[in-house]
Amino acid sequence: MSIVMPAVSAPTDYVTARPVDLMVTASTLDETQCGKGLMMESLSAAVCGYKSAPNAADHEAFVRDAVRLMLEQAVFRGTDRRRPVLNWKSPEELQAAFDFALDRSPTTHGHLLNLIEDTIEHSVKTGHPYFINQLFSSVDPYGLIGQWLTDALNPSVYTFEVAPVMTIMEETVLTEMRKFLGYHDGKGDGIFCPGGSIANGYAINCARFSAFPEVKTRGMHGLPRLVVYTSADAHYSIKKLCAFEGIGSDNLYLINTDAKGKMDVGHLREQIKRTLEEKAVPIMVSATAGTTVLGAFDPISKIADVCHEYGIWLHVDAAWGGGALMSKKHKHLLTGIDRADSVTWNPHKMLTAPQQCSTFLTKHERVLTESNSSCAQYLFQKDKFYDTTYDTGDKHIQCGRRADVFKFWFMWKAKVCSTLPLSKNHSAIELEYPYKKTALLAAIIIAMRQY
Repeated sequence: MSIVMPAVSAPTDYVTARPVDLMVTASTLDETQCGKGLMMESLSAAVCGYKSAPNAADHEAFVRDAVRLMLEQAVFRGTDRRRPVLNWKSPEELQAAFDFALDRSPTTHGHLLNLIEDTIEHSVKTGHPYFINQLFSSVDPYGLIGQWLTDALNPSVYTFEVAPVMTIMEETVLTEMRKFLGYHDGKGDGIFCPGGSIANGYAINCARFSAFPEVKTRGMHGLPRLVVYTSADAHYSIKKLCAFEGIGSDNLYLINTDAKGKMDVGHLREQIKRTLEEKAVPIMVSATAGTTVLGAFDPISKIADVCHEYGIWLHVDAAWGGGALMSKKHKHLLTGIDRADSVTWNPHKMLTAPQQCSTFLTKHERVLTESNSSCAQYLFQKDKFYDTTYDTGDKHIQCGRRADVFKFWFMWKAKVCSTLPLSKNHSAIELEYPYKKTALLAAIIIAMRQY
């Protein structure tokens, strides 16, 4: 490939992407001398080196070339329908064709650019029009820029003082998402978390804490047997997180589905009665808005009626189907979601934000803080020089946490239809899909569910 270089004051070597007067190649060095200080100084001038701090003299040309290469090969050629989604190689063939080995000495910028090109060549082009996947899709240009800026700033969102913009941005976006759920004025709470599976795990923990607050300090010891319910077609994360959180996979009661893949509410009621007869305690029903295989939407309103009758926490796993709330035509599929105690919603699915972009939303304003906080004094002091309610990190199970909000916020800024202004409680607005294939796929799956 040809590399277009920015103008620099000195001639540039196109293999190392360094000015010629600084160039020393690794091949000119005696391998036995590489550990010596003087020789390592010469080596770091010629190749990448170990220092992480960026500076224009050493890194600008390389970064510009890397970005150009990614734009050309991954973003534009990678979404060209005349090119394949993937040139398939078996694991053995790929290991032979690609330089996976980690060496004991640094390489050149030129070799790194070749590795970028090879990585793109041998990867699945998820933004390609012929890559059809209901769980993630596309390369959105605004989301991509948002992701790049997030990585350039590298914030960790746990206290306002270290991530001021991202902290307020998270609360802004989460409030607007709660409005789409129908929570009055967007009240409640929420978090960005690493994937829908973890969001479903938060739901189980919040439901358990709501029923038995003492579980936070005393654990499961002394509690009755707890039971969670979800459909037989629900995502496997519910089963995994029941096991992970000590409830046990045997205490996840799977509910039958009808011919369209929807939860059978009559069978749900039977299983709750069975639980009570067994002297166990129902703590949560997880309905699904858009099942993984069939794209089925459980009847949330009917399930909410049952949960209200028995005093059970209602969670809706809308990781995929939550995007339909932004569609005037399809939002009816989630009728009753405003009655849910909590919701999982992943903008990186139907809304095509870059991975990962997952949220857990709840109408209960204190449950995340009360169930998860540990009040670590070295981070969450209450006598800081600003309003410490903006120190949101203590309601997460993580400490260091990536800022997944900016890319979605940036896309929202770019795409919201200006003729449909936001209201206090959204009925629906339309977010333009970055690629027609995503809208087409969503329509196909929803149509299959309906007939």
